[in-house]
Amino acid sequence: MSRIGKKPVLLPKGITIEFSNDKLTVKGPLGEITKNIHPDISLDINEEKIVVVRNVDDKFHRALIGTIRSIISNMVVGVTEGFKKELIIEGMGYKAELKGDDLNIVVGFSHPVLIKKEDGIAFIVEGNNRIVVNGIDKEKVGQVAAEIRAFRPPEPYKGKGIRYKDERVRRKAGKIAI
Repeated sequence: MSRIGKKPVLLPKGITIEFSNDKLTVKGPLGEITKNIHPDISLDINEEKIVVVRNVDDKFHRALIGTIRSIISNMVVGVTEGFKKELIIEGMGYKAELKGDDLNIVVGFSHPVLIKKEDGIAFIVEGNNRIVVNGIDKEKVGQVAAEIRAFRPPEPYKGKGIRYKDERVRRKAGKIAI
């Protein structure tokens, strides 16, 4: 059995859990998240913890139990603390700004790129080259940050582009004149 899957998910105060028809709903101070749980997985819910139990013992379900436990843990952390991804824009003339709730970035195209705000996601622009993507759903925050980065990933020669805050760009040497 998965070592991660064996661990219970501890529930802090102020969290309410509802599980019915293979749907798990977690409510907390920051909001509410609902996810589908595989029908062969059951949950043992107490007031202070959730234990994930598999009903079928085969290789697929042994692997699935750790994934389900991690998803539930991320749901609990999301509604209590939230998640954020920080992006840095590097390059001459590259910048970001908020237009209402939407994000407008200028990254060397002939037109600015407008990224619409999704439900549960908030953008914060610090200065004109730092973007913070906030939300309660870890999967959605990571997906939106990856889509923003995909508009202009960092290139290896000058380091221009959009990168994550903790990402290291491996630099290459340019042309060598003989």
